[in-house]
Amino acid sequence: MSDLLTAALGHAERGWHVFPLRPDDKRPAFPDHPADQCTGRDRRCRTAGHHLGWEARATTDRDRIRRAWSVRPYGIGLACGPSRLVVVDLDNPKDGTTGPTGLDTLAALAAHHGAGIDPTYTVTTGGGGTHLYYRHPTEGPALRNTAGTLGPLVDTRAHGGYVVAAGSTVAGRPYRVDLDTDPAPLPGWLVALLAPAPLPPQRPVVVDLPTDRSGAYVRAAISREADRVTTAPAGERNRALYIAAVALGQLTAGGSLTETDASGVLEQAAASAGLGSVETARTIRSGLAAGSKRPRQVAA
Repeated sequence: MSDLLTAALGHAERGWHVFPLRPDDKRPAFPDHPADQCTGRDRRCRTAGHHLGWEARATTDRDRIRRAWSVRPYGIGLACGPSRLVVVDLDNPKDGTTGPTGLDTLAALAAHHGAGIDPTYTVTTGGGGTHLYYRHPTEGPALRNTAGTLGPLVDTRAHGGYVVAAGSTVAGRPYRVDLDTDPAPLPGWLVALLAPAPLPPQRPVVVDLPTDRSGAYVRAAISREADRVTTAPAGERNRALYIAAVALGQLTAGGSLTETDASGVLEQAAASAGLGSVETARTIRSGLAAGSKRPRQVAA
């Protein structure tokens, strides 16, 4: 058994969801594109009948892991959201410059909140930085990735993000476990700093439709596609948004719904599902455009 396979299985034993990275690289092995830009050229996308991104591929299934890491010496990606982890990524100054490190920044921030940095599962990265693994809070909103929110050289990975796991190498430099212990709960002061800002009060999008049978059909279609997005599991929400946008794009092209109304409904559903505004706008635009190529007209 290879060292990489052993490491991948070890992470899965902890309940962490892993997926293959390109050998000696940080990038996902396949496919390396967002769902709304899938061309279907990846055989695995076509076989599954739909696109599967890295987060949806992430697994704890030992048989799947054995099959994948028996083919090539893939690096190990660890999907933070499904693994219920928040990883604090502490970097060092680049290009040999001196100054405070990410660890210095985090220590100062902890001291400001009257706390310290308690022991938790720790990985030393290939670049000499540090990954601190914490358990995601069981209550409250899903935490997302951040870059510099906590201060210079401090990023975080949570829902929608992944890290290179211990046992991997990147550019020949290994990721090693520095402290092998169970991840500690994410400290409360960090939870408060990383919690997303509450959404502003939103008025339901009101779509003006005729009261005849066609209006009832379109209204039901809108409700169905909004539910598709809001009930999608983590890791599938962006794909669900794309499918919903394609469906409403067909109605828009057929003249049963305006593009403004379709976008408004989808944007509200995406916000309720916790998707970011930039990601949402791109996916809706792409889905509506794809749907417009196959207009659907509703009989009155």
